[in-house]
Amino acid sequence: MAYRLRRDLSVQESFVKVAREQVDKAVGEVRDPELDRHEVVHQVRKRCKKLRALIRLVRPEFEEYQKENEFFRDAARRLSYVRDAQSILECFDGLTGRFQEEGCLDEYASIRQRLVDRRQDVVDDQTGLEARLEEFLKRMEEARPRLEKWRIAADGFAGVEGGLRKTYRRGRVALRKAYAKPSPDNFHEWRKRAKYHWYHLRLLRRIWPRVVASHVDAADDLGSLLGDAHDLAVLRRTLLAEPGMFGTERDVRACLEVIDRRCFELRSKARPLGERIFAEKPKRLSARFHAYWDTWRRRGTEM
Repeated sequence: MAYRLRRDLSVQESFVKVAREQVDKAVGEVRDPELDRHEVVHQVRKRCKKLRALIRLVRPEFEEYQKENEFFRDAARRLSYVRDAQSILECFDGLTGRFQEEGCLDEYASIRQRLVDRRQDVVDDQTGLEARLEEFLKRMEEARPRLEKWRIAADGFAGVEGGLRKTYRRGRVALRKAYAKPSPDNFHEWRKRAKYHWYHLRLLRRIWPRVVASHVDAADDLGSLLGDAHDLAVLRRTLLAEPGMFGTERDVRACLEVIDRRCFELRSKARPLGERIFAEKPKRLSARFHAYWDTWRRRGTEM
């Protein structure tokens, strides 16, 4: 089953079915000896994000929301250091073209080497990684029986309306705050809200695929822009935490300037896209999706 709600099932049944699939896939990925362990970390962390977005969609109607949200958040958090070491290096390499344009690529060799060393430390710690993956596996196996007991207080669009509207509203607020008071924390908050909205659109895309798909694609593009800017912010914080470990003061300062410029470009590009995605008032978005939902459930049309 794809990551979506189904017309032939109640919201309750779809909700549990999607959750079960994500947990089962996470368990299968950890148990698969053919998968690279670092790819496993990347995949299972995405499973937890999907699960958290799923329960956020039904949040007002799901009594166990707080407990389950914290459960899957904490399960993924224990593995975040593995992904961070890789994503920071990938982020740095993404700046290579800009370093070349400025004719100073060689000057940043020491910074890259230290980032490579940090990633290698994680790669070499196979025992620690396997222990954390085993802990994650136990958590998923613990969660699996609970899924069958999850209950949604309302069916139909009423089961998802509150969560859809609340997440969308928070995205609008986070967007305004990020540009009114730019900071890594404010942009990170907007990124999270925009990402949750993207997941909600994916869950609901079958209510009118032709229309909702374009919204999904735009939200995906926004998430990529904000995600890249977030990775740059993490890289920046890493360099500033122990600048002496990454080379000369001059080199680190010059690298930070390139990071800041690129981050500004990404955030500037994200703004008009975000303003279009979050242009509607929450009540209007909710009403529009409600109309799509009713036609979808009544007519079964998926154009």
